[in-house]
Amino acid sequence: MNNFNFIPDYHLHSEFSADCETNINEIIDKAKSLGMNSVCFTDHNDLDFPDTPDKLIFDLEINEYLNTLSRLQDKLAKENGFDLRIGVEQGVMPSTCNLLNSYTAEHPGLDFVICSSHVVDGIDPYYPELWVYPDGTIKDPEKMYQIYFEEMLYNVQNFHDYNVYGHIDYVFRYGPDPSAPGAEGFQKINSEIFEKTYWIKYKELFHEILKTIIDDGKGIEINTGSLYRGMDYMHPHSLILKMYKELGGEILTFGSDAHDLDHIGYGFKEAADFAKSFGFKYFCAFKNMKPEFLPL
Repeated sequence: MNNFNFIPDYHLHSEFSADCETNINEIIDKAKSLGMNSVCFTDHNDLDFPDTPDKLIFDLEINEYLNTLSRLQDKLAKENGFDLRIGVEQGVMPSTCNLLNSYTAEHPGLDFVICSSHVVDGIDPYYPELWVYPDGTIKDPEKMYQIYFEEMLYNVQNFHDYNVYGHIDYVFRYGPDPSAPGAEGFQKINSEIFEKTYWIKYKELFHEILKTIIDDGKGIEINTGSLYRGMDYMHPHSLILKMYKELGGEILTFGSDAHDLDHIGYGFKEAADFAKSFGFKYFCAFKNMKPEFLPL
C-alpha cells in the first residue's frame, strides 16, 4: 500500500449529485485505469439547501442511490474484486443536525459519511452572490468567515452520524481577502495570506472544532479539489493539519472532490507526501461506518 495509486478516492461525485453528470461506470473504469482497486462514492445530500442561482436541488434520491450502488458493488466484487464503497456527503447546517443524526440507521448499506459545511449566510460560498450586496458593493468577508466556522463548531458539537469532516477550510476556496485588493476589487486567499491573516484570527475556533472532532471519534479528509480550482494549497491548510495531528487526530481519508473523470485521484501523490510530512503513517478506508487503517 505504499503506492499512492492504490489510495482509494473517498470524495467522488456522480450523476446522483445535482451538480454532476458523470456516469458511475465511467468513474469506476477511470479509477481502475489509474491503478485503484477501490473507491467510495460520496454524492451530495444537502437537506434544506437554500435556493441557488442555477436552481439546483441537492436532496439525494437515497433509495435509488443505494439500490444502484449495492447491485454494482456485488457485481464488481464477483467479476474482478473491485471494492466499491458507498458513501454520502452530508451538507450539514445547524438547522439540520438533529434531522440527520439518524440518517445511517434509517438507510442501512452506507459505508461512509462526509460531513461538510456548504452554506454561510444563506448561500454556498461557491456563488459570487454571497460576497456582494445587490448594488455590487463587497460584503465584509471576515464576518462571513466567522459565521462559517462558528456554525461548523455547532455542527461538530451536535451532529455525530458521520466519519470525517470534509474540506474544513472550504470557505477560503472562494472567499476574498479584503486586505489585498486585486483587479476585481479583492484578491483570492492563498497560503501566505491564510498564514499571515486568517490563521491568527480563527486559530482558537479551529482548535475547538478539531478537538471536538477527535473527541467524538471522527476524522478529517485531505481534499485535493482546491488545487485544480486554482488554490495553491490543498484542504486543509498545513497549519490546520498540523494542529489536527498534534491534538491526537489519526483518522484521515483522501478525496479529490471530482465531479468529472479528469480529476479522480488528483494530486494523491502530493497529498500522501503532505500527510507523511506531519507524521501520519496511516490513512483510512471505511466499511459499514467503521475505519480500516491502511499504511501510507
